Amino acid sequence: MTTFRQRLLIAVMAAGLGAASVATYAAGPDCGPMGGHASFGERGRSPEQMAAHFEKRQSELHDKLKLNANQESAWKAYMARIKPVEPQKRPDRAEIDKLPAPERMERMYGFMQEREKHMADRIAATKEFYAVLTPEQKKVFDDEFRQGPGHRRHRG
Repeated sequence: MTTFRQRLLIAVMAAGLGAASVATYAAGPDCGPMGGHASFGERGRSPEQMAAHFEKRQSELHDKLKLNANQESAWKAYMARIKPVEPQKRPDRAEIDKLPAPERMERMYGFMQEREKHMADRIAATKEFYAVLTPEQKKVFDDEFRQGPGHRRHRG
């Protein structure tokens, strides 16, 4: 009987610890009022720092690609089209909370459509630039793209 009670106690404690760790992870420091996305200031990077980082990465990619004179115009057109846009201003949470659910959803859908349009433009620009690259340059571009911003993010 004692063994049964001990095992039951251990099982209850393990379940409690598991539930506590899941709750802690779900309510971690990344969770905020807008779905867990921190603003630039909260991440420690200003828009100016992000732009400087973008320019540095693109300069490094340009050097690695070793573009010829004919490809330079395609590079300039590509760079003009993929420049990051100003981050959208987040709406006032109190203002959003006052809206009925369907209007809130429409507003979120509008934001999503803007981001989707921007992404479609970047894809088209990338395809156009990619078409003028040699097979060796395409390999370099693919390797650099694979190691892009999404690949380097480390979450605690």
